[in-house]
Amino acid sequence: MADDPTMDAGKPARVSIGRLKLSNFRNYESLSLRLAPSHVVLTGENGAGKTNLLEAISFLSPGRGLRRATYTDVTRNNAPDGFAIHAAIDTAEGSVDIGTGLAGNVPGDNARRVRVNGVTASADDLLEYSRILWLVPAMDGLFTGPAADRRRFLDRMVLAIDPAHGKRVLDYEKSMRSRNRLLTEERGNDAWLDAIETPMAELGIAIAAARAELMRLINGMIERMPDDTPFPKADCLLEGELEQRVGIEAATDVEETFRRALHDGRARDRAAGRTLDGPHRSDLLVRHRPKSMPAELCSTGEQKALLIGLILSHARLTGELAGIAPILLLDEIAAHLDEGRRAALFDIIEELGGQAFMTGTDKALFKSLEGRAQFFDVSHGEVTGS
Repeated sequence: MADDPTMDAGKPARVSIGRLKLSNFRNYESLSLRLAPSHVVLTGENGAGKTNLLEAISFLSPGRGLRRATYTDVTRNNAPDGFAIHAAIDTAEGSVDIGTGLAGNVPGDNARRVRVNGVTASADDLLEYSRILWLVPAMDGLFTGPAADRRRFLDRMVLAIDPAHGKRVLDYEKSMRSRNRLLTEERGNDAWLDAIETPMAELGIAIAAARAELMRLINGMIERMPDDTPFPKADCLLEGELEQRVGIEAATDVEETFRRALHDGRARDRAAGRTLDGPHRSDLLVRHRPKSMPAELCSTGEQKALLIGLILSHARLTGELAGIAPILLLDEIAAHLDEGRRAALFDIIEELGGQAFMTGTDKALFKSLEGRAQFFDVSHGEVTGS
């Protein structure tokens, strides 16, 4: 990762989507949009397809998109050729053509393909051209929901500034599943388990270190926020033995301790049917600083404001460290904000320097963005300029 965000950083380069084409994605049989480099506001009734458009854009980054849906689920009416998403991303170095989807796969192959300027690429390669962050209503229960949701949120924040993090997490989870299977089936000898637990320890420490570094950076960024911000400052910390020890003890010592814990915990884990120690059990804890209160005990409105502030701080951090302003996907972002907070939010988004896609049912909520955004009406899979 990069240096502390409190350093004097140059303005991040603007990245924007200039063209978006969808084929057989959700309720869109076919769609082609030309977009200005400004922000984009999508308005229409619930169920019209606004969130589907944001979800399609989220597939221009690694992973399964903002809904974490299966690829067959996003394919319209089980279209035999699968879905396809094409985008022209305008960068400081010129336009980059991105294509992704299942279209062209042989029957039964549900692996998402990625092509960059016509050349086969990996999903992780997409991070070279853009960083895409999102805030959707499903995240409103982040602070009160299961720890697994907060770990995914945390790891996506890390991924935005550390592109190698996604592979670490996937490799760790793959090794952990293999270990659990060997323990459950009671067919793994010590040598087999040793061969799995050694890389698990290495990956586990790397994951914990990346998360701990993200916490250091995001807390430093939050400190830079003005005290009178309409989105309250958060205090963020990690609950997890590995995350708390990295940076304090030598990494090799923490790794060896974790490897030994896995070894010594085999009988216990066999009885439990799962691995009970490791970064897959860590949690992200957030406090509302002005109230000195755990986020999960705050009101629904306070939690929303706290989450927006955290997302905005992360967006600013991502821009400074990656050198490119992130593209923001903000679903129903203005619905529960008063006029003052809406205006402040739009000003902060403008100041971040990237392109933002925002949705809502009421166009009037975005009135202050006139002249700064491109407006579209969405209705039953049809998108028209308003």
